[in-house]
Amino acid sequence: MADTEAAPKPTDAADEGIQEGFVLTGIDGLDEMLGRGVPAGHIITVLGSFGTGKTTFALQFLMQGLINGEKAVYISLEEDVDSVVANAASFGWDLKRYLKEKKLHIVKLEPVDAKTTVTRIRSELPDFIKRSGASRVAIDSISLLNMLFANDTERREKLFALCKQLKSTGATCVFTAEVKDENPRSSRDGLVEYVSDGVIGLRFNERENGEVQLV
Repeated sequence: MADTEAAPKPTDAADEGIQEGFVLTGIDGLDEMLGRGVPAGHIITVLGSFGTGKTTFALQFLMQGLINGEKAVYISLEEDVDSVVANAASFGWDLKRYLKEKKLHIVKLEPVDAKTTVTRIRSELPDFIKRSGASRVAIDSISLLNMLFANDTERREKLFALCKQLKSTGATCVFTAEVKDENPRSSRDGLVEYVSDGVIGLRFNERENGEVQLV
């Protein structure tokens, strides 16, 4: 995959040949590879180890929508709002403007308060997305959310229910997920890729000259 650090530019879907029912990711090189972007309303999981750019991918996906007039919701289980804004600013993306205009909503959930977090995700998130008019949603990270459940059975049931609720909003969603140390092609829980409509893997690739490339 091409460098994810280049800030996305507003794109005219007609000029790019993007068909109705598809959305651009904003990731340089990926949209060209996909041809038409990703299907609107789908859930895409971005897999990768620490430092591969999963959060950057999610932010860039939302930015592509924002700069083209869409609304977005970013759900963070790791960074607070100020940290998310600062992270985006390091790439030249001014989230403050969109927050002020209420085109972007950043929601910080606390993994330490598992019961409250799970309740909010289940009962409040879908309605919030609909009320906000968001067409793009990112959850960073779904791996942390999955850790809040007591066992594999509950984790599976809740994740399937969450995906069903998100689908009902019509929004296109991006999940970020950690990979297993022993298997970089599988999520930590081995589940999220099976409830997603598509999976994108990020990994480091060492070239023959010793350079490390993010692909």
